[in-house]
Amino acid sequence: MKLSKSLIMLLVVVVGILSLGGCAVSKYNVLVSQEETVNNTWSDLQSSYQRRADLIPNLVSTVKGYAKHESETLQGVVAARAKATQITVDPTKATPQQLAAYQSAQGELSQALGKLLAITENYPDLKANQNFSELQAQLEGTENRINESRKLYNAAVQTYNVTVRSFPMNILSAMFGFEKKTGFEASQEAQNAPSVQF
Repeated sequence: MKLSKSLIMLLVVVVGILSLGGCAVSKYNVLVSQEETVNNTWSDLQSSYQRRADLIPNLVSTVKGYAKHESETLQGVVAARAKATQITVDPTKATPQQLAAYQSAQGELSQALGKLLAITENYPDLKANQNFSELQAQLEGTENRINESRKLYNAAVQTYNVTVRSFPMNILSAMFGFEKKTGFEASQEAQNAPSVQF
């Protein structure tokens, strides 16, 4: 049985369309997978920030007993914690401005904690307190987790953004609404060491 040229052409076109469709589905799934990685790393980062926020009241109450006249610093930590925990960002809809406000609030909290930990140098009994030492170690570990989570989030965002912006994925991304994500950047305040005055 001999196939006509038009039938062969039709088969070639159908096979081509099916292979392109399969390729598009595969590429779409890559975008979904990478976006979920970004969302997951954001959740891990949020968890680290929450851990820090949960440790702060215990740290503040421990310091209060020793450093009663340092109330301004303690109030600053409490206020910064309150501000940092009020700002929430949905990673699927985050704008650079929202992320900057979030980073700013977290940076203020980091600075306030730095001041709190620096004033403890004036209180040898506090530094020797086992509860304070344990809280300080947990807080330092949490800060390390936050830093690592930021790195992982930025790496996931970079991988996703490269995929979203690369040709021909940029066409598929635009068709299905996959947009570039915003990563963490160092704030201007991070360029200068915080000043601690006693």
